[in-house]
Amino acid sequence: MAKHGKNYRKAISQVEQGKLYTPKQAMSLVKQTAAAKFDETVEVAVRLGIDTRKADQNVRGSISLPNGTGKSVRVAVFAEGDKAREAEAAGADVVGSDDLVAAVQKGDIDFDAVIATPNMMSKVGRLGRILGPRGLMPNPKLGTVTMDVEKMTKELKAGRVEYRADRYGICHVPMGKASFDVDKLTENYGALYTELLRVKPSSAKGKYVKSVAVSSTMGPSVKIDPNVTRDFLAE
Repeated sequence: MAKHGKNYRKAISQVEQGKLYTPKQAMSLVKQTAAAKFDETVEVAVRLGIDTRKADQNVRGSISLPNGTGKSVRVAVFAEGDKAREAEAAGADVVGSDDLVAAVQKGDIDFDAVIATPNMMSKVGRLGRILGPRGLMPNPKLGTVTMDVEKMTKELKAGRVEYRADRYGICHVPMGKASFDVDKLTENYGALYTELLRVKPSSAKGKYVKSVAVSSTMGPSVKIDPNVTRDFLAE
């Protein structure tokens, strides 16, 4: 088992083991224990009471965080004509059609997110083996196959994030940077939590949100009480 350095040991000593913190307390503690020399990413892991083996219990989607993620996102758009010009005006980093397909096939993938207009999907579909494993394939369920390329480009640039339950029913989602203030991190968490409640599968039985933990890139995990919503929901 790998040994942790003194900074990590100092950080984890500040976290009371077994305690469930309120969202604001947890975000504050994550900021305190983020001791790396770079601006660490703050990520939330939400374990849901779903059976991912059942198609009707897969939880996946995307959401625009109110305060973004603090990450610079390069957006590629597969579009032609007016929609291509619309994407460029909205700030897309790479825009193209056949030329962009050819570039991707050659391995030129200098972007973090992809949008495509519906009429382009016959061409983009040929890139499934390249874009799919990287999580870059446009998907109507995520809003990235759309005619409104202006809106989606702006949202992705501003910090729209994808959430997807893995085989264990856990969604890992970035909430921002350790340099964000506590309220901004809490607001982002609240937006995600509210969204996950909204998309709860009707066939899911028992407790839906089983556990929540938040941590920075190099810091210890802090458990959030999933029953405490007063920090971000009107009750």
